Amino acid sequence: MTSPPPWEVADVIRMVGARFVDSLTRAQRKVLNAIARCRTAALGGHRDQCLRCGYQTITFHSCRNRHCPKCQVNAREKWLHKRQQELLPVGYYHIVFSVPHRLIPVMWQNKKLLFSLLFRAAGSALLEVAADPKRLGVEIGFLCILHTWGQTLNAHPHIHCVVPGGGLSPDHTRWISSHPRFFLPVKVLSSVFRDKFVAGLVQAYLANKLRFYGDCQTLTKGEEFAAFLNILYEKDWVVYAKPPFGGAEHVLQYLARYTHRVAISNHRLVSVDQSHVTFRWKDYAHNNEQRTMTLTCEKFLSLFLQHLLPKGLPRIRYFGWLANRRRGELLPLCRTLLHQDPTPTPAPDEPPLAHCPRCHGVMCIIERLTAAQIHNAIHGMEYALDTS
Repeated sequence: MTSPPPWEVADVIRMVGARFVDSLTRAQRKVLNAIARCRTAALGGHRDQCLRCGYQTITFHSCRNRHCPKCQVNAREKWLHKRQQELLPVGYYHIVFSVPHRLIPVMWQNKKLLFSLLFRAAGSALLEVAADPKRLGVEIGFLCILHTWGQTLNAHPHIHCVVPGGGLSPDHTRWISSHPRFFLPVKVLSSVFRDKFVAGLVQAYLANKLRFYGDCQTLTKGEEFAAFLNILYEKDWVVYAKPPFGGAEHVLQYLARYTHRVAISNHRLVSVDQSHVTFRWKDYAHNNEQRTMTLTCEKFLSLFLQHLLPKGLPRIRYFGWLANRRRGELLPLCRTLLHQDPTPTPAPDEPPLAHCPRCHGVMCIIERLTAAQIHNAIHGMEYALDTS
């Protein structure tokens, strides 16, 4: 078990206090309030007791907010357990789709619309190029994960795709494998991805669905928007295909690094005080060298908050024969064609058993507690310790 980090994003929120929170939107305040209260007495909890020695302790509840660094571990484990039932005995590829930097301000002013377009453009580009008879000529199934940040909390929207190395033949009678070291040409993917995204952007503009503010406000004029599109066509739309990785265990370990992540984890925080935050970041441009960055608490939280996802926008989506409406029929067909044993019915999601720190017996919940009851219980336990 890894030791808890010395500092948390919640500590930064408590340090800043009202001098920062009062200037935020209601949605932003709601997220910061949830993170600050997560696993504290404020959210209530439960009393646990060891079945062997009778030792008791109080466990605080989680906030379950999808932007909370502490709450994503359990959510990720449950999600990975379900994905384990869907893995095939083939190599998997990791493909990343990024957009030009010039596009980011427009995306940040239209997050829900253009993040959804980013998913569709990346997903349909993969489906189209893979189905091309001159390429693989197959129907593929894959998942996509949206990240909006870089290592320094800068705005960097991109899509991570995890794709099996092959797919179903057009008549669904064969599994056709890709080359063991090559999936699809990234230059072709980049061109198709760009065309699909720009087409969707134009469609949204013509339907008057885009909003422009500040420096982007000039794009409301048709000629300015047309010039903007020309610039986008001249920029590189980066698609990066990482080398394939091994079997099911490797895929799950790989997925664990990308799913249910927030802009920064608590383990990256080096120090926090009343005015500044220092955190570690990885410099990809210089051989992944570890560096540190120091920001004011207000600046740090401002950068963190820019990565809050719009309400109702999913972070993970599925395409091809992994799409929800087709998975039940086509995933078993893929297993059959690959001569894979039928996957057993997954066990129900159950929380792992907690063990007593004294005798290692099993801990069980004996009482649910409100915030007020926890306050009284903790003071009662302290009194008992003082008088024992």
